[in-house]
Amino acid sequence: MKRIILFAALLLCGIQSCSASGPSKYGVKVVGEYPHDRSAYTQGLFFHNGDLYESTGQTGQSSFRKVDLETGKVLRKLDFDRKYFGEGSVILDDRMYMLTWTSKVAFVYDAATLKYLKTYSYPREGWGLTTDGKSLVASDGSCYIYFMDKEFNVQRKIRVTMNDRPLRLLNELEWIDGKIWANVYTTDMIVIINPSSGKVEGVVDCSGLLPDSLRCRDTDVLNGIAVKDGRIFLTGKNWPKLYEIRLVNK
Repeated sequence: MKRIILFAALLLCGIQSCSASGPSKYGVKVVGEYPHDRSAYTQGLFFHNGDLYESTGQTGQSSFRKVDLETGKVLRKLDFDRKYFGEGSVILDDRMYMLTWTSKVAFVYDAATLKYLKTYSYPREGWGLTTDGKSLVASDGSCYIYFMDKEFNVQRKIRVTMNDRPLRLLNELEWIDGKIWANVYTTDMIVIINPSSGKVEGVVDCSGLLPDSLRCRDTDVLNGIAVKDGRIFLTGKNWPKLYEIRLVNK
């Protein structure tokens, strides 16, 4: 698991004190559920051309896989050397990009064949990865989100704030309707971020999404956001289910 230096409660930047001028608050309503590989320590989750893809972490267990949504069956799998702890992934144009946590490298593969193409030096910890259709958009566990070109050169970065305070532990990312959705590590919270200002415009409370009856000893935190034709899907690390949800106002 990632090392946590600060208490999550201190990192949520006073969410309890959100006022009417603060972020919009949402809950979630489950509208569908699907099987999910309980052994998958989910780090990245996304759809591309209608197909579901997932990257997983943990030393000796890191992988990138194509998954059948309806059954949860792994259709194709790329395993990584045990020295790499896999993190966020995304497909942009005809390339698949995948980060590693602390190895200081990022990998590029042909999206169609998963043939290895190149390794890049990566100067930060790798956490979440998504795309706005032009740039690679990445988190590193800090309050910053980085917009990069296809060779991982930083074009710009934004400082994410909630109630005018920096929000750290930004993890898995997804680009939805022109906004960045981010899991906040160690919490059941997703934040919706303005990609220009970095301000959190919405807070999604996902508490109770996975019932206690489905939890076991290795069940870990919420992590994994994907969108397909406007439908939003969520899962977590070592969760047995993937949920389709819709937002409800709180």
